[in-house]
Amino acid sequence: MANGAVDRPEHDWEQRYRRTVITSDTVTTAVVAASIGNFFGVRDAADWHEKWVILAFGTEVLVLGALAVSRSWAPAVLGQGAEEFRRLGRSLFMATVVLALGGIALTSRNIKLWIFVAVPAIAVVTMVARYALRVRLHRQRKKGRCLRPVLAAGSPATVSDLIARTRRFPHLGWRVDAVCLTDGSGPAGARLDGVPVVGRLADVADHVHRDGYRVVAVTPDPHWSPHRLQRLAWNLEGSDAEMVVAPVLMEVAGPRLHVDAVLGIPLLRVSMPAFTGGRRAVKGVVDRVGAALLLVLFAPLMVVVALLVLVDSRGGVLYRQRRVGKGGREFTIVKFRTMVAGADGARAALADRNEGAGLLFKLRRDPRVTRVGAVLRRYSIDELPQLFNILTGSMSLVGPRPPLPEESAAYGPDIRRRLLVKPGLTGLWQISGRSDLPWEEAVRLDLRYVEDWSLALDTVILWKTLRAVLLGQGAY
Repeated sequence: MANGAVDRPEHDWEQRYRRTVITSDTVTTAVVAASIGNFFGVRDAADWHEKWVILAFGTEVLVLGALAVSRSWAPAVLGQGAEEFRRLGRSLFMATVVLALGGIALTSRNIKLWIFVAVPAIAVVTMVARYALRVRLHRQRKKGRCLRPVLAAGSPATVSDLIARTRRFPHLGWRVDAVCLTDGSGPAGARLDGVPVVGRLADVADHVHRDGYRVVAVTPDPHWSPHRLQRLAWNLEGSDAEMVVAPVLMEVAGPRLHVDAVLGIPLLRVSMPAFTGGRRAVKGVVDRVGAALLLVLFAPLMVVVALLVLVDSRGGVLYRQRRVGKGGREFTIVKFRTMVAGADGARAALADRNEGAGLLFKLRRDPRVTRVGAVLRRYSIDELPQLFNILTGSMSLVGPRPPLPEESAAYGPDIRRRLLVKPGLTGLWQISGRSDLPWEEAVRLDLRYVEDWSLALDTVILWKTLRAVLLGQGAY
């Protein structure tokens, strides 16, 4: 078999994983529906459509049918990104609507139980099960297993960038096994970043049919005219390969991208980022309700922390600092004090020891941090008072990091796009390494959030924040 070739049994894991997800959805839906029906059900109902067994079975059929219709089991979305959970949520909403209409048609008296209890419970259990399966899959991928073999085809620079990204983020499931370039393979054994160069761009389809790659990643190159891309798509028919074309807008993705056919020409339509409107209003409500609930939940912990801060060192419990929020408006952020009194005045003396990336000032072993403060920072407990900032509307649960005024003043036009939305208590930077991130990567993640924001993405970030906080990744 040629360089970069893979055996087809190696990627049988895709079908096994898909069957596992389908089985998990089916079992969890059946167990939850049966449990709720058995606990709340009316066993002596006179009408057949009031019996809990019929309602439980009907609910399961509706949920599984909605999952199938929404293509929630498509291999392309399983195990990566927010799209999997977006489709799952859409399916459950669809099942709820059909269930409500069916209950109205049958004049069922117990239908509220299934709409307001059963389906939400199914949603929670199913999403937790899906996430557990995803965590297991990602662990396998970090070990080099369960990866989709990729043939990358484009210019050396764009292919090299793709190789670097797949190695940096193995949990996404791609492994570039071979490369095709404009000029072909060159000398025998030629490699690009350690990946074999197996041929020319014109030979991509031949290599796919012969060697069984699962993904053909087409990156920008002058060779790729519309006619050649269309010809490549035709030539890939009959193979198991998925053709993926990287657009010029590399950092725009998710719900903002739409493919339309206009006058027979396929066009990639990019909708404007959602900075206002209904979804933002929903986000605002979720922010305030979520902040209120979290304050109630963490109130005992916050009282204990306040006492520890007072006992540990001289000074107040809270630390207030001016930060820049949406639209460049300044506000006062509130945190538990983690440094000794007068720490701001000592910053200038430590400037030559700065370990922060870009405009950030950070020290891994900052002498100003107190003993209690070190623990609070490691697990982000010092950030809890910012829930009051969320209640007052100056911050959001999820968003870019709130910069200092001097940092914001040094922003260029591109970076200032971070200020188009409210800063967040957590964000993509929080779940991706926090202070360990290079400045450019932190900015890229913030701008990606601004461009591709969605409620589904917020949900995924909030869920992953819990793990990042418990592990103390990049916190100092």
